Amino acid sequence: MSVTQSVGAVRANTSRLGVLGTLGFVLLSAYVLVGDAPVKLLGISWVAFAAMAGAAALGARASSEHPTGLVWGYGLASGAMITSASVFLVPQAIGYAPKPGGFGVAAGILVGFAAHTVGHLLTHFDLPLDRTSAELTAHSLAAGSIIGVVYTAMPELGPLLGLAIVSHKGPAGYAAARRLVRGDRSPAMLLLPASGVGLAALTVTLFSFPTDPTFRAVVFGFAAGIFLHVAMDFLPHCETGSEVHDAATRAGHEHDHTLLDDLREQAVLSTATGGLVVAAAWLLLQ
Repeated sequence: MSVTQSVGAVRANTSRLGVLGTLGFVLLSAYVLVGDAPVKLLGISWVAFAAMAGAAALGARASSEHPTGLVWGYGLASGAMITSASVFLVPQAIGYAPKPGGFGVAAGILVGFAAHTVGHLLTHFDLPLDRTSAELTAHSLAAGSIIGVVYTAMPELGPLLGLAIVSHKGPAGYAAARRLVRGDRSPAMLLLPASGVGLAALTVTLFSFPTDPTFRAVVFGFAAGIFLHVAMDFLPHCETGSEVHDAATRAGHEHDHTLLDDLREQAVLSTATGGLVVAAAWLLLQ
């Protein structure tokens, strides 16, 4: 098999996994809707799907590889993701049970780091699931599981809850899609993590799971930790060997230290802006 054929086969497999995940989500939604439909949970699941899938479509269309564009794309996404995870996910975990929630957050970050290392080793093989997609899927499934357990106690699906979902699902989908496209992988893979919240949340409603605060704290904390790791992985680094530096090299600025220093300043500004956007939206919806 030629290199071109091999790449084509991998792209086909990634697209197939994403489509299968979406199909499973649609069928599960229909099954739950026919029964005693948890309308609130269905709304949460579909908002999460639309946020990540829609932003991924925009990220896949972003053709500019100018280093400034990369810095602002990743910076806005990572700043929004870190802020929303810290504001909307971590407090819920700690609120259920402080210490178990904290252990859950720590476990999520450490497992995310381990997955990062294993994922690097797996890049030597033509696997259909890349590291970023795998981490985002793990986060979605973990978050969906706890949402399914506690959905009856959640507030009505309103602006704040919608912000909590969109503010981290959207940026994650956008940044991940840009990374996949540059790596010659299909962004359709992101349909799997986009469906993950709904797949896990709706499945959990069909079974009996522990609902005590400690269980909720650990699972929600784990989801928050995984997501914080993914968010920090998207922080725009401008050191030698980074994606931003590679983009500067391709643009003919390999040894332009002034440009790299300027990009570092913009990296700080872009991440701060991403966080401030989430904070401003939260204040407006209070």
